[in-house]
Amino acid sequence: MVAKPAASAAEGRGEEEPAAPQGQVAAVEADPGRAHHYGVFYGLDPMPTDRPLLVVHGNCQAESLRVVLQQSLSAPCASVRIPPVHELAADEVPLLERLLGRARWVLTQPIADDYRDLPLGSHQVARRASGATTMVYPVFRYAGLHPWQIVYHHPGVGDPPLVPYHDARTLLAAAGLPPPVTTADGIRAVSRWSLDELARREAQAGAIPVSDLVLAAGAGAAHTVNHPGNEIIVGLARRVEAAFGWPVAAGDPGRTLLDSVHAPVEAPVRAALGLPAAGAGEHDTDWVVGGQVVSAAEIRAVQLDWYEQHPAVVTHLVARSAAQLLLLGATGLPG
Repeated sequence: MVAKPAASAAEGRGEEEPAAPQGQVAAVEADPGRAHHYGVFYGLDPMPTDRPLLVVHGNCQAESLRVVLQQSLSAPCASVRIPPVHELAADEVPLLERLLGRARWVLTQPIADDYRDLPLGSHQVARRASGATTMVYPVFRYAGLHPWQIVYHHPGVGDPPLVPYHDARTLLAAAGLPPPVTTADGIRAVSRWSLDELARREAQAGAIPVSDLVLAAGAGAAHTVNHPGNEIIVGLARRVEAAFGWPVAAGDPGRTLLDSVHAPVEAPVRAALGLPAAGAGEHDTDWVVGGQVVSAAEIRAVQLDWYEQHPAVVTHLVARSAAQLLLLGATGLPG
């Protein structure tokens, strides 16, 4: 979990901050608005120098964790908004390395070396941040609130339309298989299976855990299978603070993080998990995408058409998700 505490390369010695690598980065020219959103990372805005630097590396969960840590009144760090790892291109690696070379603290999710053929793996990041204390935090996935939901980005095909999530019921229909007969016991089994898998991956990576926080967070634990709610992010942030030896002071930022997509927590799920019925502003049948309600029926219809155009995705995903499908009561699975 912990690697090599040390002083950062430039901080505390009065050295001039290293300039961003020279030459135009393709992403800056392609989307100037996005580039300015990540202005410090791209060298468009000045690097903070008032406090030692924290770098948070990972997927879309990384920015939410950074925000909560940075907004803590006791935060001893400065930090920089960084594009998620799956968006980084080869010409952006030197920009990340520039930050890592200055970092006092680094948080990284467990990412395989040479991810997307780039040196972005967690071990590679830790080696590059030779002057930092490096810790690992988990890739959050919890299917208990959304037991039929599957997240999978097919190489060359991408995500299904409208929402970047598959629904087991729609997937089985596209495969010509009977609908799953999902019981309350099956829903609870998916929750246990999902938590056990999260805990297993945390232990394997030596990550600061969050799996033990999930059940207490109730229906607010996750917006989707891979987007944790505020309570989980804040709980993780407080554990990070303790692990780094900082004051433990992280609190709710006053807005909903990872707010772009909210999947419904359906009434049978709430009943099976002993959660209260949906209250005002909560949805138990339809999605909320970018602040707009999108019906589950519309998503199902559009995605069935998409599956018809991509039958290989259906075949692959049914096999890949067999354990979850069986817990949900699916029958007639191949093999």
